[in-house]
Amino acid sequence: MLGWEFPPFISGGLGTACYGLTRAMDSLGLRVSFVLPKVVSGQYASHVKLLTPGTSKRNMSSYTMQELKNVMFHSIASTLQPYTLPEDYELSEEHSEFIREHFGQSLPVSDEPCNGMHYGQDMYSEVHRYAAVAVSLAFDESFDLIHAHDWMTYPAGIATAAATGKPLVVHVHSTEFDRSGEHVNQMIYDIERAGMERADKIIAVSHYTRNIIISRYGIPGDKVEVVYNGVESNGSWSLMTTGIDSDEKIVLFLGRITMQKGPEYFLRAAKKVLEVMDNVKFVMAGSGDMMNRTINMAAELGIGNKVLFTGFLRGDDVRQIYEMADLYVMPSVSEPFGIAPLEAMNHDVPVIISKQSGVSEVLTHALKVDFWDVDEIANKIVAVLKYPPLQLTLRNHGNFEVRKLRWIDSARKCASIYEDVLMAVC
Repeated sequence: MLGWEFPPFISGGLGTACYGLTRAMDSLGLRVSFVLPKVVSGQYASHVKLLTPGTSKRNMSSYTMQELKNVMFHSIASTLQPYTLPEDYELSEEHSEFIREHFGQSLPVSDEPCNGMHYGQDMYSEVHRYAAVAVSLAFDESFDLIHAHDWMTYPAGIATAAATGKPLVVHVHSTEFDRSGEHVNQMIYDIERAGMERADKIIAVSHYTRNIIISRYGIPGDKVEVVYNGVESNGSWSLMTTGIDSDEKIVLFLGRITMQKGPEYFLRAAKKVLEVMDNVKFVMAGSGDMMNRTINMAAELGIGNKVLFTGFLRGDDVRQIYEMADLYVMPSVSEPFGIAPLEAMNHDVPVIISKQSGVSEVLTHALKVDFWDVDEIANKIVAVLKYPPLQLTLRNHGNFEVRKLRWIDSARKCASIYEDVLMAVC
């Protein structure tokens, strides 16, 4: 399995999905070797058992989580991450030669901006350096199939499949059209399309995403299977430190503050809510390329004193902010799935979600709106906050509904797809 984030290194929902899926696969007895482009330092290793690297040449570390019996993690020494500037990357001559030999000029390089960042030559090189090391690692591993998560790992998946003859499954958690709308980065689009075309099977996180794969990438429908994400069952912040009064209602936005997530629609709806209700605070938890613009927008709207920006949260801070919230709002412009609403419902928080999301396919007891309809978003926020029976109904039925969305079911469906792929190539 190839991925670019995993707890404790999380910048979005992919890390959460990889953790939930591999943990469920472990319980099913599937043996997974997870390749991660991160260096795990000692300060983050309290929950893992560090093992001796196979060779220093590969400059990687291997470890297992004590709670997972069948999952081995391999950490490649790489600075690869999804939202970093290209000047942070360097490429060795050894890996440059590998790329020239195995990829040539098949994937063009672009300096076009994407989501506020430029993915140019250095990012392109680092993605393929990760591929080179993943291939080298694969020759020492015993495995039946390659499972690659999202575009940064597709070149690694393609190269590993070509080198070993093993089948390739790519897992689409997000597409370039979700991240950038119609202004796609051509390099990333080409990498995504190459991964999908070379894959033996594609897993999409929703029918919403499946339709994009078919219509925008030209992939046959019979090649794309839908596997919904799940949620971990539930087994400090204080009001004094947040500046929130005990009688104030809290409306939560939790996610990357970037175009895809619709933060400006959240603030415009907040402005309308505050025109009819004063005892409300709007909490924006997350970080992203639109952070400064969003802070300025709150000030320009005259609601800066009613909007709290927490920055990126993880672990107990996420749990505590859910427990404080009276309502969660996800106004995403294009959301392949959306794990955060499931987490909110799992903490008994009512949710309002955009109709332009995969999670809207699986939730019944959630209020659904078009992301652009700020009047309707505001109306629904006011309705939930002002009418306790509505809030109670959403809490009770939502929590019951989300219990049926389990990672173990996602893992079983993935395992079934694996079996079909392996039978087809035999």
